[in-house]
Amino acid sequence: MAIILIVEDDIFIRGLAEMMIQDWGHQTLLASDVDEALVLLRSPVKIDGLFTDIYLKAAVLGGCDVARAAVALRPGLRVLYTTGNTVTENMKSLFVDGKHVLRKPYTETQLQHSVESMLAA
Repeated sequence: MAIILIVEDDIFIRGLAEMMIQDWGHQTLLASDVDEALVLLRSPVKIDGLFTDIYLKAAVLGGCDVARAAVALRPGLRVLYTTGNTVTENMKSLFVDGKHVLRKPYTETQLQHSVESMLAA
């Protein structure tokens, strides 16, 4: 069982991802923005993986910034990005780890595969 921090500004998508990930036996922590995520990342709570939206509405900082801060605070933390937008090679260069990207909309099977791949990396 892993503990996954979900950073997603859309309450519906965040809740759906939380429900699915918990159904597979993992625990979740939730953040709707960068500030909430950083509070959790700076806390002593265990976090095994970060699942973050790349674009967070009404935020100067986005998912790439969360991931960079997360890995700086917790070296070796695994990251899974998600977005409904096209991911270019230039964009991937901003990622801490560009190989784990899940496009929205995603199915439960796609999310499960992506989370398990992230955790196994």
